[in-house]
Amino acid sequence: MNLLTMDNIDKAYTDKVLLENASFSIQENEKIGILGINGMGKSTLLKLIAGVELPDKGKIVMGGNIRIGYLAQEPDFTDDMTMIEAAVSSDPSFANDMSKVSEARSMLNKLGMTEYDKKIGELSGGQKKRVSLVSVLINPVDILLLDEPTNHLDNEMSDWLEDYLIKTRCAIVMVTHDRYFLDRISTRIVEVHRGNIYSYPGNYSEYIRLKEARIASEFASERKRQSILRTELEWLARGARARSTKQKAHIQRIEEMQRISAPRLESTVEMDSIATRMGKKTIELSHITKGYDNKILINDFTYNFLRNDRIGFIGPNGCGKSTLIKIITGLVQPDSGSVDVGTTIKIGYFFQENEALDDNKKVIDYVKEIGEFIPTKDGSISASKMLERFLFEGSIQHSLIGKLSGGEKRRLYLLRILMGAPNVLILDEPTNDLDIETLTILEDYLDEFSGIIITVSHDRYFLDRVVTRIFAYEDNGHLQQYEGGYSDYSIAFAIRHPEGLLGKSGSEKGNAKANSNTADNAKDSSSKNKGMKKLKFSFNEQREFETIDEDIEKLENELEELDRLIMENATVSGKLAELTGQREETQAKLDEKMERWIYLNDLNDRIANGEMVEA
Repeated sequence: MNLLTMDNIDKAYTDKVLLENASFSIQENEKIGILGINGMGKSTLLKLIAGVELPDKGKIVMGGNIRIGYLAQEPDFTDDMTMIEAAVSSDPSFANDMSKVSEARSMLNKLGMTEYDKKIGELSGGQKKRVSLVSVLINPVDILLLDEPTNHLDNEMSDWLEDYLIKTRCAIVMVTHDRYFLDRISTRIVEVHRGNIYSYPGNYSEYIRLKEARIASEFASERKRQSILRTELEWLARGARARSTKQKAHIQRIEEMQRISAPRLESTVEMDSIATRMGKKTIELSHITKGYDNKILINDFTYNFLRNDRIGFIGPNGCGKSTLIKIITGLVQPDSGSVDVGTTIKIGYFFQENEALDDNKKVIDYVKEIGEFIPTKDGSISASKMLERFLFEGSIQHSLIGKLSGGEKRRLYLLRILMGAPNVLILDEPTNDLDIETLTILEDYLDEFSGIIITVSHDRYFLDRVVTRIFAYEDNGHLQQYEGGYSDYSIAFAIRHPEGLLGKSGSEKGNAKANSNTADNAKDSSSKNKGMKKLKFSFNEQREFETIDEDIEKLENELEELDRLIMENATVSGKLAELTGQREETQAKLDEKMERWIYLNDLNDRIANGEMVEA
């Protein structure tokens, strides 16, 4: 059943076009993930569906009595409301409905919020977002719109929200950077890019595969169009006259082909900077202890960071992760112990919350505070060029920072940190508000970064991708060391705690349960995979895959040579007919090869990902 349809929508802010002649629909029970570069219109799409914004052109049609719930990026509560009052504020009748109040309290508990009478004005931004999430979830709706729902959630909270959303029967449309979250929940991925909306069935992994195939197909079709167009233009150049209806139609088709826009390679963030030289001495933490209000957050922690260390700190919200980061950077002093930082160490600190950006300052001026020219591996480049690499192009460089989206501000802040050429990168929840495209490029950049990386993150995919050692907060402020990424940690934790309980907080119990399930899944995988085998190339497919690029290049060269011969023999009718026939045959072979190229590359990706098939 179709719940909502957006037909030929246009939406722009001043000179920035976000949607252009875009169409989109939502079906009953769909779980849709919205992706796209920050500032391309993901949040705007949610606002249009919610009715918060109106389109400049086009129409939005909904079924009768469709109810919509909307979690915005920024919660909208009055500061004098209590936490429980805000949690039930989505419907005035809920305040006197004890079953709804009880449901709200239960959800708040799941999200680590137990002081129900605490005023909203006393909460952090992340705590307000969690209260806002509860206020949306307890209200029955047909379409649930979620803008970055996993921001400020720890791993246990994300697991709970995943389970809740999988079980709910309403349609869900969500903007999120959490790739494991998207993989587990989504039944369709929608990408907003340059005013267009592209739809892909399946979860995030399937989206990656289908997008690559779409782009390859588009460029294969463009290659074919250009080839045909060259031939047709040569026909015109030989003196075709629009004297007959057939010739007029032929010329009209050529003109239509000329008006088709060629596909463009997508602009991507380019991260490139020079790290400051690092001496032998890095950062040495010795017997660090820190507590607040009689609660020990960090208990006798010692660690000497090694060159090129990739360290992740994980644990439930409020356990002391950010406090430890601030101790390392000197912003907070430990109660006991010492921090010894080498003289050559230059720290780049990416805060969980952006530094206070002056909304009245121009983007270019903010960057130039670091320098007019920035050193890179390819030599010095201007501040303006560096902004272009981070997708701040043209007039946006001279726009006020206040006009940027939250994600664009986050990207600008990251750029400024990298421009400082640090040799130690400290990233406190770096994935919050960064789009997946930027995250992917950041992860690639971190692969090549010649220095130490220290991160606090709840993003399981990011941890798996970046870190090689994890310190997990366990009982009484002790940090336990685990080797590998998040998935390695999950299995090792469950083996270390087979009972599934730490005997402490509910948060810790939840983490143990989740991680125990991960280990059980790993142990059960061999039995589940009985009767299965790894996907692999056949002998002929392997040979074809190894030679297909050369075959395509050979056919393209043959086409170019035939085009040259056709031009030379334009006036020799017999020879021209022969060459034209050869060209059509060669083009057909190339089209067939391109289709095989797409299939074989897709198959190779599936093999590389370890896909299993029936034996």
